[in-house]
Amino acid sequence: MGKGIFPPLSSNDIISSLSAWGYDINKEQLRHPTPDFVQGVFCACLKQVTDIDAEALQDPVTRALNHTQLVDKDLYATSLSNHLLLRHLTRFADAARVDHFCSRDIYMPERERTLFVLSGFINFIKFTQQYCEDVVRKLRDNSEGIIVEREKVSKKLSQITEEIEHIKAKFALDEPKCVQLREENAAIRAQLFASKEMQVQALEEIKNLKIEKADIVKEKELINAEIVSISALNTRAQSRIVKSPDRIKQKISTMGFTLQQDKQTVAMQESKARDLQAKITALTNIEKDVRGCIEQLQTIEKEVRSLQESQKELHQLKDLVEGQQIRHKELHLHRERLFKQLSNAQEKLERAQRHAEDRKVASQKTIERLQAEYDDMVVERRDTDKQVEDIRAQANEIEGKINEHLKTSETELNQLLAEYWKLRHNTDVYMHTLANKLDMKVDFI
Repeated sequence: MGKGIFPPLSSNDIISSLSAWGYDINKEQLRHPTPDFVQGVFCACLKQVTDIDAEALQDPVTRALNHTQLVDKDLYATSLSNHLLLRHLTRFADAARVDHFCSRDIYMPERERTLFVLSGFINFIKFTQQYCEDVVRKLRDNSEGIIVEREKVSKKLSQITEEIEHIKAKFALDEPKCVQLREENAAIRAQLFASKEMQVQALEEIKNLKIEKADIVKEKELINAEIVSISALNTRAQSRIVKSPDRIKQKISTMGFTLQQDKQTVAMQESKARDLQAKITALTNIEKDVRGCIEQLQTIEKEVRSLQESQKELHQLKDLVEGQQIRHKELHLHRERLFKQLSNAQEKLERAQRHAEDRKVASQKTIERLQAEYDDMVVERRDTDKQVEDIRAQANEIEGKINEHLKTSETELNQLLAEYWKLRHNTDVYMHTLANKLDMKVDFI
C-alpha cells in the first residue's frame, strides 16, 4: 500500500470529519468495514466534491437503459450503476492521489486500506474547500452555463429538426404534384412549340393568300374597267350600223363567256377569302389558347420559383443545423479544454503544495540553524554581560573617585577664589588709602 502525499488521519479525525458532513459512523465500523458501509462512506466523500452519489446516478442509468433494446433492463441496472459509481470514485481517487484504487477497495474492504483511502479523500476535500473553493465554484458556474447553453442548443436543434422533417414531409407531399406539374409543363411546352410552328405556317399562308387576294382584286378591277369600257364601246357601237352581226354576236358570246368565267373566278376568290377569314379566326382562337398556355406556363414558373425558394430555405435550414452542430462540437471541445485546464490547475496546485512542503522543510532547517546560532549568541551574551558588569563596576568606582576629586577640587577652587577676592579687596583698600595720603586720583576697577 502506497503512503501517498497526504498525512494519515486517525479514526477520531475521520469520524469527526464525516460527522461534520452529516454522515455519522463509529469506530467499530472503521475497525470492521463492510462493502455497504465503505460504499456509503465513499459516496458521502464523493458527494462533497462532485454532488454525485448512488441516487444521482439512478436517473441517468434509467435513461441510458431506455435507449437500448435490452429485454430485461432491471438485470443490468444495478451493474451499470455500480460501474458508473466505480468510475467516478476512481477519478476521485486519482485526483486525491490515492494509488491503485479499484473495486476491491469497495467490495472487499480492509481496515488499513479503508483508513488510507478515507484519509486521502478527506484531506483532498478539506484542501479543495480551503484553497480551491473559488476556482471550483467558477468552474461549476461555467459548467452550468455551458450545460444550460447546451440544453438551449439541443432544444433549438430539435425544433429545427422538426421543422426540417415538416418541410421534408411537405416536400414529399408536394412531390407528386410537382412531378405532375412538370409533366404538364413539358406537354404544354411541346404543344406550345407545335402551335408556334403551326402559327408561323398559318401566318405565312395568310401572307401568301393576302398577296394572292390583292392580285385577284387588282385583276378584278382591271376586268371591271374592261367591262365598263366594253359596255361603253358596245353602247357606242349600237348606234352604228353593224356590218358583220355574226362576228359581233360571236364576240359578245365570247365576252359573255369570259365575263362568266371572271365571275366564277371572283366567286372562287371570295370563297377562298372566306376560307382564309375562317382560318384567320381559327388562328386567332389558337393565339388566345397559346396566350392562355403562356399564362399557365408563367403560373407554373411562379410555382417552380416558389418551390425553388422552399428548397433554398431547406438548404439554409440544413446549413443552420450544420452550424449548430459545429457550435455544439465547439462547446464540447471548450468543455474538454475546461476540464483539461482544471486538471492542469490541480497539477499546478500539487506542485505548489510540494513546493510549499519543500519550503516548509527548508524553513524548519533554517529555524533550527538560527536557534542554534541564537543559543550560541545567548551564551556569548552571558559572558559579555559579565564583562559589562565588571566594567560597569569599575566605571562606577572611577566615577565615584572622579566625583570625590571634583568635589575636592571645587572646594579648593572656592577657597582660592575666596582668598583671591579677599586679597583683591585688601589691595584695593590699600591703594585707596595710599592714594588718599598722596593726594592722587586713581580709578579703581
